[in-house]
Amino acid sequence: MSILTDTYELNNGIKIPKVGFGTWQIPGGQDTYDAVSMALQAGYRHIDTAKAYRNEKSVGEAILDSNVDRENVFVTSKLPAATKSYDGAIADFRSTMKALNLSYLDLYLIHAPWPWGERGSTNYDEANVEVWKAMQDIYASGEVKAIGVSNFNVHDLQNILAHADVQPMVDQIRYFVGYTEPETTQFAQDNDILVEAYSPLATGGILENLDIKKIADRYGVSVAQLAIKFVLQNDLLPLPKATHKNHIENNTQLDFTISAEDMKLLNGLTATDM
Repeated sequence: MSILTDTYELNNGIKIPKVGFGTWQIPGGQDTYDAVSMALQAGYRHIDTAKAYRNEKSVGEAILDSNVDRENVFVTSKLPAATKSYDGAIADFRSTMKALNLSYLDLYLIHAPWPWGERGSTNYDEANVEVWKAMQDIYASGEVKAIGVSNFNVHDLQNILAHADVQPMVDQIRYFVGYTEPETTQFAQDNDILVEAYSPLATGGILENLDIKKIADRYGVSVAQLAIKFVLQNDLLPLPKATHKNHIENNTQLDFTISAEDMKLLNGLTATDM
């Protein structure tokens, strides 16, 4: 359980719990409220949401209704990917804070360097620099303890770093066994940017992989537990998502160590192996 309260230190000195609870694809309302409530009961102290998930209100309600003090819960939300202006970023941040009903946010991220559906079709470098200025001003206001990005590759990170007064503290990317984005991960780590791994279970896609199951069986753990631990042993921050109490609780049982040999094997897997 201690892994849920163990922390990484961001490049601005803020401590962030090493395991987060993701809420992507959980519908707003009772489903999200119950999932976040169960996660907090299970010991999670890091909750991740986004305006695009349409469940911020339910996340905030679950946190405020829990018996865990607000200051002991690390809360992340994200600016919509389609928002590519200074004023739009400020307005969306205000909307997020109203929905969450919290007095401050622990981490705020730009959800993507391009609007969904436009990846690679248009260059948004200039717009992302403008949005980052808004992020810096939000950070300077004290309403957010840390800022960062999501789905940014090496080029996108370089673009921000070249113009930033405050460098990103986090890059949240899709990352799991067989899909580890090594170039982006290495660049971020080389620049003291913590990498968070969303979909560490490949949205359930690796749970039936027989090769990974054989490795998990050697440790007497589930594929999900192995996949989350794999992320941690690569010094990243996993954001597993679950909606059933037993899955939420099982995903916290991470008191084992994957051998160097098995880590090498897992790190060597690619999408064609999955």
